[in-house]
Amino acid sequence: MAIRVTAYGETNVGRKRSHNEDNFLSFPERNLFVVADGMGGHGYGEVASKMVVETMKTFYTNAYGVEDATWPNREERGRTLSENMLNAGIRYCNYVIWERGATDAKYKNMGTTVVGIHFDGGEVAIAHVGDSRVYRLRGGELTQLTEDHSLLNDYKKMAVLTPEEEANFPHKNIIVRACGLKDDVVVDVARESPEVGDVYMLCSDGLTGELTDPDVEKIMAKYNGDVTGMTQELIRDACDHGGKDNITAICVRIDEV
Repeated sequence: MAIRVTAYGETNVGRKRSHNEDNFLSFPERNLFVVADGMGGHGYGEVASKMVVETMKTFYTNAYGVEDATWPNREERGRTLSENMLNAGIRYCNYVIWERGATDAKYKNMGTTVVGIHFDGGEVAIAHVGDSRVYRLRGGELTQLTEDHSLLNDYKKMAVLTPEEEANFPHKNIIVRACGLKDDVVVDVARESPEVGDVYMLCSDGLTGELTDPDVEKIMAKYNGDVTGMTQELIRDACDHGGKDNITAICVRIDEV
């Protein structure tokens, strides 16, 4: 099935932070969409997340569809071209950020989450590091397609938590995997077949920290594919629920050509 994508992205500093360390890439010319949530003192998280956006855009501009392009990593067997490009691109982002920190002490330990999706040949590849997420709305039902690389999620695998225990977990903002902290990183990569009418939503944890999945589902479903309206309301509602962190979202609708 040949597909066409329509996307809208937005980022907001929120109600509590003085600066925005989130960045996003909406690159419909390559059917690529990325959200990065930076971390690091003195605003260097913003530097790391911006490096992701710039590096991914350059990589896809120079390498996507170019037969003799040079890749930073080898392709892995059993993965599609789209999966391999996301994996290679994010690992390259990781190295670029790590190298900056290794050569300039003021950038040491800066890092960022990364979540990206790429549509190619009727399939979508999904890749992430950290706790930024991808969701899919299909037939009015919301499904989370990524698994947080967080201390809270690791703990939930070992013990059943009540909603109250989960809400009061003392270290729920600690992530266990991020781009830029080591010279290489493991990227979770998957793929699936989108259907006409699907909406994919990428977001930073500033959104999911304020809105429950049922909240997100209700907002996205009521807009009947209007990606601009749903993105704006998601961010507005996350701010209204407290806006304790920066908030970023991209919604991408799938149509048949």
